[in-house]
Amino acid sequence: MNEPEILRLESVTKTFDASGYPAVNRVSLNLPKGEILTLLGPSGCGKTTLLRLLAGFEKPDAGVIEIGGRQVAGGGVWIPPEHRQLGMVFQEYALFPHLTVAENVAFGLKKQQKQRIQQEVTEAIALVGLEGLSKRYPHQLSGGQRQRVALARAIAPAPAIVLLDEPLSNLDVQVRLYLREEIRKILKSTNTTAIFVTHDQEEALAISDRIAVMKKGRIEQFGTPEEIYEEPASRFVAGFVTQANFLPARRIGKLWETEVGSFAVEVPQAVMPEPVDTSNEGELMIREEDLILKPDETGEVVIRDRQFLGREHRYCLMTPSGLEFHARISGESLLAIGTRVQVAAIEERLRVFAMKGVG
Repeated sequence: MNEPEILRLESVTKTFDASGYPAVNRVSLNLPKGEILTLLGPSGCGKTTLLRLLAGFEKPDAGVIEIGGRQVAGGGVWIPPEHRQLGMVFQEYALFPHLTVAENVAFGLKKQQKQRIQQEVTEAIALVGLEGLSKRYPHQLSGGQRQRVALARAIAPAPAIVLLDEPLSNLDVQVRLYLREEIRKILKSTNTTAIFVTHDQEEALAISDRIAVMKKGRIEQFGTPEEIYEEPASRFVAGFVTQANFLPARRIGKLWETEVGSFAVEVPQAVMPEPVDTSNEGELMIREEDLILKPDETGEVVIRDRQFLGREHRYCLMTPSGLEFHARISGESLLAIGTRVQVAAIEERLRVFAMKGVG
């Protein structure tokens, strides 16, 4: 059974400066209740501005925002942030330093009876795994613990949506890996709808039910993590999300010829995200994990460097023209630096994009 939509955006637009270039440009999307949506993109793409529009910290110049079936912005309607039934988790935690963990979590529950507040605070603290720490102050906690308090405070009032603005960016790598899994588990266990902002591709793929990849104020592609990774709709999405190799290619018959070999692209041109132009020239996208290397003394591609990443090795390869590209290979057999190789690929996973799709 499909969950009802909790969020609807229709042609939401926001411009800040006199140049007229919109920070958010006609963004439309729908989000079902209980799902985690990530706004993903590089700095300046509009993802934080869009989050601020949802929160009510900014007013849209055009378009409509609906939360839980109620219009909160647009068409002459304006509902202030405190009446939008939203929870907020910031990058800098935004905890009150003079309040304990329990007092911070209780901050948004003041209108309820004292006994009810105490029960909900206890439940929220247990939910984020901080039992026994309710009387500590923020300065007595680690960064990861402080962000858990912020999450507990956001979900304690049972908001319609929780907004998370790069909540893991200030944490150490190991804490980030652990906490992103915990945040997803907590949100899912409470069927809480959430919108997560990040510029980290791996983080977005790991935590999301849906991803909106943004570029210059627009949504470049909206879909599940699998759809975004496997079927990128543009050269920008392919480059930003998959961090694949892009090799100049020319179509000769049924093959696409590159400096490292010829490849058959199985996807028909009619359904390619960005069809190549009439010159039959384009860029062949090969993900690092889809490359196959075979040692060959006659090969023109040379292994320039090798990195050990734990479960796999990442090889830096160089063509005769000086073009660098990379392959990730699992397994125990190592290829030495300086080895000449022949290059093959899993052809059904290849894509071709027009040269004009770059950027």
